Amino acid sequence: MVHTCVVTGCRNRRTPGTGLSFYRFPRDPDRKQRWIEAVNREGWIPNDGSRLCSTHFISAPLSPEMKEPGALEILDKQEDRVEAANALLFLQGQGSAAVGERLQEEHPEEKEQEAIVEESASSSLSTDDEDDDESVSDSKKGKFDAAVNFEDILKALKKENQALRESVEKMSLSENFLRNDAEKVKFYTGLPNYFVLETVMWLLAPHMDGMKNVRLSKFQQLLLTLMRLRLDLRNQDLAYRFGVKVGIVTRTVHQMVNIMSSTLVPTAVFWPSRAELRKNLPAALRTSHPDCAVIIDCFTVPFEEPVSRGNQQQHQQQQRAAATSQGAGTSHNVLKYLIGVAPQGVVTFVSRGVLGNVSDKTLAEGCGFLCKLLPGDIVLASRNLDIADSVAARGALFKIACSYQGETCGSSEGSQLADSSSEMVSVPRHVERVISMVKRRYAMLTGPVESPFTTASERTSNLSTFDKIVQVACALNNLCISAAPLE
Repeated sequence: MVHTCVVTGCRNRRTPGTGLSFYRFPRDPDRKQRWIEAVNREGWIPNDGSRLCSTHFISAPLSPEMKEPGALEILDKQEDRVEAANALLFLQGQGSAAVGERLQEEHPEEKEQEAIVEESASSSLSTDDEDDDESVSDSKKGKFDAAVNFEDILKALKKENQALRESVEKMSLSENFLRNDAEKVKFYTGLPNYFVLETVMWLLAPHMDGMKNVRLSKFQQLLLTLMRLRLDLRNQDLAYRFGVKVGIVTRTVHQMVNIMSSTLVPTAVFWPSRAELRKNLPAALRTSHPDCAVIIDCFTVPFEEPVSRGNQQQHQQQQRAAATSQGAGTSHNVLKYLIGVAPQGVVTFVSRGVLGNVSDKTLAEGCGFLCKLLPGDIVLASRNLDIADSVAARGALFKIACSYQGETCGSSEGSQLADSSSEMVSVPRHVERVISMVKRRYAMLTGPVESPFTTASERTSNLSTFDKIVQVACALNNLCISAAPLE
């Protein structure tokens, strides 16, 4: 833009080689008014393009200091560098708010420098260069010679940014969130410590390569599944926590349960050899039943099912009764499982789930439990499961350990009295303690089970997803130090 001096009769124009300087009207109202009066044009008001040439000023020759970059030009460059630092921090996730706070905390002198620059700008002339950038200088004020070391500020901000990143990572649901914190591991996964969790991850990782999930790492997929089992969190809740869609949570849980069922369950839930059983047999059975192979019982878990309005109240009563009973369920809306526990307190067998109205005998004969028995084995239970004949057909012996001291009630040969032993008092409660421990550790087993988990997960298997969840929960429980040994 070509500027012309606004003084009446002055024809000076801004052209290359003239050596003239052109000045803007000052922003200060008083000084601006004095300039207008000096122009002496009645009713005239300057605009943004109005300029005065240097011939109308007494100090027209420019001093060396005025030829130096003006104070506002220095401030503009500093602001550009600050904006560049802000942009860098914003891209790194820190945000630009920390810059102002950091400058105020570490460099309070910068405020004084800005005040000096503003004072200098208000009292000095404004001149235009080739790019129309405003450059103001006043020889009486002196030039701006204090510079802020922005490299040190940037280094400090990067260090602070790294610390904040580490803090955020510790709060996110990842490895650092649980590492070196056994209480968090117990709360979110049910496992005793991070080492056990890391071992489980090591066992499962090779089988997770086929899972395509770009939003969640392998560890997060395992953690999400364990939180689903442990805390019985709904899929929508987990989607919010991990920042993914509900569909990803659903797919991840089903895939991880299938992998854990085929990999972890055979490793942790298995029928021990007779030599191992006798080697570690607790004192409570070493004298009375040295050939005890397993202690069995049944437990039920309610599941969701549409019910007509007329039978809704009756259904709820039946469901509550079945959920609290360890006996044979009478409701169709519960899943019934047969569980076998070694005297040492680990789960050695879990059946698939059947409707609660199925008898104990039918369940035991159809789940594959009898195939585990060897001739001479003793099967203990706290109540009559009506499987004595079926057990006897395998050459084993079924006995009922009564809840009162020194007596057993019933066997494959009829009711008999066992040797008086105070240790037998703990036998009836042994399986109940283990079942209770597994349900406390993994709340999803308390039910009610959602309908998507009760259907067969694969066409080639008669196990539902929840059947696999029960087996996985028992396997994970076996990885922990038993809290219910037979004493």
